[in-house]
Amino acid sequence: MTEIADLVRPDTGQAARTIHIIDANGHQAWLATQPERHRAALDAQGFKPTAYAHAILPGDGADEWSVVTTVANAQSLSSWCLARLAEVLPAGHYRLADGGDPGPAILGWMTAHYRFDRYKEKKSDKGPRVLLTPQPAAIASAVAQAGATALVRDMVNMPTADMGPDQIEAQAQAIAARHGATLTVTRGDALEAGYPMIHAVGRAADRTNAPRLVELTWGHEDHPRIALIGKGITFDTGGLDIKPASGMRLMKKDMGGAAHALALAELVMDAALPVRLHLLLPLAENAIAGNAFRPGDILRSRKGLTVEIGNTDAEGRLVLGDALTRAGEEKPELIVDFATLTGAARVALGPDLPAMFANDDALATQLAACGTAVDDPVWRMPLWDPYHELFKSDVADLSNSGESAFAGAITAALFLRRFVPEKTPWIHLDTFAWRPVAKPGRPKGGEACGLRATFAMLRERYGR
Repeated sequence: MTEIADLVRPDTGQAARTIHIIDANGHQAWLATQPERHRAALDAQGFKPTAYAHAILPGDGADEWSVVTTVANAQSLSSWCLARLAEVLPAGHYRLADGGDPGPAILGWMTAHYRFDRYKEKKSDKGPRVLLTPQPAAIASAVAQAGATALVRDMVNMPTADMGPDQIEAQAQAIAARHGATLTVTRGDALEAGYPMIHAVGRAADRTNAPRLVELTWGHEDHPRIALIGKGITFDTGGLDIKPASGMRLMKKDMGGAAHALALAELVMDAALPVRLHLLLPLAENAIAGNAFRPGDILRSRKGLTVEIGNTDAEGRLVLGDALTRAGEEKPELIVDFATLTGAARVALGPDLPAMFANDDALATQLAACGTAVDDPVWRMPLWDPYHELFKSDVADLSNSGESAFAGAITAALFLRRFVPEKTPWIHLDTFAWRPVAKPGRPKGGEACGLRATFAMLRERYGR
């Protein structure tokens, strides 16, 4: 694939084809200004001013055509409004009519070029479509966010054989090296004493896929400390409570939380936000073997709470529990975790909207507003305290799954909250990390949902 940084360039007057942007309200007024040959071409192509519609407008010479496209609001462009053009236009350079500023649409233009074709003999890249902008200062941040999105997509799309704990650790090591961060790893049997729930979930995997906690630290000690945590179950069979084949088919994506947290950490470091960053990736394969943890087992967590295993397929909250405890020991002023945690969140909100839980109203409001502003929406769900009774245990401090199927996303979040230090602001994002149906700029497959919203929130809170 063409390098992301080459897809949007400063407009210095170089030769480029024109993109006319209209919306439904302005369609007739614009049409009245066009020459007869343009109106005839639009009629011939059946052009209607509907979302993502486009048509080619002939010029004086055979190769002097331009293009018109419809957006929701021509005065306020969205991240995705030009993405369809970036997917279908031929290679070349393009600029908006009258030197207009594409603004946030440069992100969708870049992400529309994404292809996951590393396992295909025939690659699908047909050459770059380069968008010119009169605002070169906006390019670097958009490139970084498009790159972070591509990283999440690549990691989630990769089969587990090529994206197990070893490979995620190697990815974290490469990012740490690029930014001068420190990486520490607690692996295998060394987890048993300090991170017993991570160890229990991953101990049935082979040595190559041994469980581990990867920690990255970066930034000045005197800056505000923030912790980012990502669930990294590299494959989830369900354990002894084994999933059916249909439920296991996409479980290569169960490390999507780790992919989000790692990509967000790189965005924070790339932007040089004045924070002391602590990234925690609890990585494990929930495999099946003679030493797999069992329903009915009681685990003692790093925090000291005992957890009865009601279902071995509710393993993500276990590894996150130990990681949340570890994060809290450093007394951060903010904790954010990402996890592909519950099917209940998808039933409630579908694939596009991450379920957002927060113990701080102002923080939740800020994140939701940032998500709306950058076209990366999240939806707040309640931490409804009375539902604690749904995962109580008769023999331990709590169970990892209740007997009822009600409120699965909420009870999972409440379980996690038991491992968050009191009065520490905390956000939990239950994200799908997968797009089942393609949209412009957002192909089917692995997807970053909530990543840019959270980065916008962090930049708003900590940006210089």
